[in-house]
Amino acid sequence: MVATESETELEIGDEAPTFELPGVDGRFDLAETTAPAVLVVFTCNHCPYAQAKFDLLNDLAADYDDCLVVGINPNDAEAYPDDSVEAMETYVADGEVAYDAYLRDERQDVARAYGAVCTPDPFLLRRDGDGYRVAYHARLDDALNPDDETSEVYVRDAIDRVLAGEPVEMDPGPSRGCSIKWQA
Repeated sequence: MVATESETELEIGDEAPTFELPGVDGRFDLAETTAPAVLVVFTCNHCPYAQAKFDLLNDLAADYDDCLVVGINPNDAEAYPDDSVEAMETYVADGEVAYDAYLRDERQDVARAYGAVCTPDPFLLRRDGDGYRVAYHARLDDALNPDDETSEVYVRDAIDRVLAGEPVEMDPGPSRGCSIKWQA
């Protein structure tokens, strides 16, 4: 397990790349979504950093009606079978993952479009006209390692600001997690 820190060319205020992906509960199309906010988190099943955030993401999905929580698994499932669609279905069926949508980025096009590099890698999107703009791309909380205790949840404050129509002016630093497992 090697920790990687998130970096992307997408800046705050940039138009968010649109996508349509298959998920555990059917297809999800960002262009057809009208929620005021969408938290897109590149994540997976096997990474301990991603697993450590399952409960937080589940809580966010349950607590916010106006912010969709969308997990996207881009990992190479052939090399990492724990990240297969079947394994994703098991995580959802067992209740370990209870996001609004858990999607599979088989070709890894969406992860590349966002510049995602690690799991978890969160992008909070703000509705802007017919599309979305990046409002926040940073750590979910202050627990940098899987076994660390959380004392501050940055993404909750960011969601609250987006839903209130306010700018998100904090930058607690990049997310940290396992590197995305790119296809050869």
